[in-house]
Amino acid sequence: MDDSQAQEAARLLHAAWRDTALIPGLPESCRPQNLDDGYQIQDALEALHDAAVVGYKIGATNEAAQRIFDVDSPFFGRLLQPALCSSPATIPAGKVILHIIEAEFDFTLKEDLPPRDGSYSQDEVMARVENLIPAIEIPDSRYENWREAGMAQLVADNAIASLLVLGEPARNWRALDLSRQSVAVKVNGETVDEGSGANVLGDPRNALTWLANTLSARGMGLKAGQIVTTGSAANVIKVNPGDTVVADFGDLGVAEVHFG
Repeated sequence: MDDSQAQEAARLLHAAWRDTALIPGLPESCRPQNLDDGYQIQDALEALHDAAVVGYKIGATNEAAQRIFDVDSPFFGRLLQPALCSSPATIPAGKVILHIIEAEFDFTLKEDLPPRDGSYSQDEVMARVENLIPAIEIPDSRYENWREAGMAQLVADNAIASLLVLGEPARNWRALDLSRQSVAVKVNGETVDEGSGANVLGDPRNALTWLANTLSARGMGLKAGQIVTTGSAANVIKVNPGDTVVADFGDLGVAEVHFG
C-alpha cells in the first residue's frame, strides 16, 4: 500500500469518526489487504486525530473475542487522550454506536519500554509497570458490519478503540496469580458473565509483554505514563442505552459505567 492510499483510507475513517457516521467499508482503492496495510492506515489516522496517544489497547486476547473478530492472534490500537474516563462514568447518548463492553486488566507504566533488537522478557516488562487498574473498555467502529470487516480493516480503524473507563489502582497485586483472578460483569445489578485473567492470553502480563515486543518489532515503544488495556477477561457484552455496567475484579476493585 502506498502512502496516498493509506492517507485516503485514514481520511475516510477520520471523517466517519468526526461525524459519528458509519461506512460500509473502505473502498477497494484503499482497502488494506494485510496487517501491515492496516497499521499503515492506523498510523495515518493517528496524525489526523491530532490527539495525544496516552496508551494502547490490545484486542482479541481471548478465544471468544477471536471468534467474534474472526482472527487467530491479537492486534493493537492507540488510546487517544479523549478516550479516558474515570469510574463511575456516564457515557452520553449518541456517544457510541455499538454499545458493547469488555472487562479488562489495565497496566500503567512508570518507565519507557523503547524499541530494541532483542525481545523483552515478562520480568523486564513488569519491572516497568506502576499500577494495575480494573477497567471497562467500550469499543466502537465506523463500519456498518464490523464483525465482517476483517482484521486488516479493524486494525485500520484503530483496532476499534473508543473509550476506556478506569477504576482506582489496585493494591497488593504483584504477588497474585492474575490468571486465576476472577472478574464478574454485572448489568443493572445482575451478573451476566464471569471470567478470569486466564482469558487474556493466559495471563494479562502475557498480553502486556506481547504488546511491548510487537511494538518494538515495528520500531515503536511504550512510554512512561502510558496505559495499556489488555483485552477482555470475560465475554464481550452487548448493552443498551440506560444500562449501568459494573466490572467487579474482587479485591482488585471495580470499574463502573452508565450509558445515557
